[in-house]
Amino acid sequence: MALNVWRFLALLLAALALTMESAHVLELPQKLHYDAQMYAAVNDTLYRYFALVGGAYQAGSIAAAAALAFLVRRRRHSFPWTLAGAVLLALAFAVWLAVVQPVNVEIGDVGRSAPDAVPVAWARLRGRWEWGHAAGFVLQLGGFCALLISALVEIRRAERSRAYDSRSDLV
Repeated sequence: MALNVWRFLALLLAALALTMESAHVLELPQKLHYDAQMYAAVNDTLYRYFALVGGAYQAGSIAAAAALAFLVRRRRHSFPWTLAGAVLLALAFAVWLAVVQPVNVEIGDVGRSAPDAVPVAWARLRGRWEWGHAAGFVLQLGGFCALLISALVEIRRAERSRAYDSRSDLV
């Protein structure tokens, strides 16, 4: 039973974390055409809670997937998929830390020291910020899919086991 709870949590949190990066990817084509003022206005207002809520989803998905990988470590069919899911989710977070977060810090510094310069700073850094989110999306999607495959592998093995048991009852 505990295994199913961890699997549910890992999938739920990975799906919720994926929504954050998915939103960024869906907005990307339009936002790349915004002028500096509009881009700064959108980013300064629209994403106010993304880090807080999205960060909790992302950290939770990594922790739940890692716990799940530990719990299924002896299941040779689902363990590689589960481990891959956990690793990909962690890599998505690493990309955010290495690529996106430094932009957030720099924009925050500019906002405190020279608020009028924020649009220019965003214009200079937006490619890194947007494409960093796109890379995170690809990794998170891969992590979610790997976790989903691990669950499907477990379901398939359980169905085969039940089918085998029912045939042996007939003999």
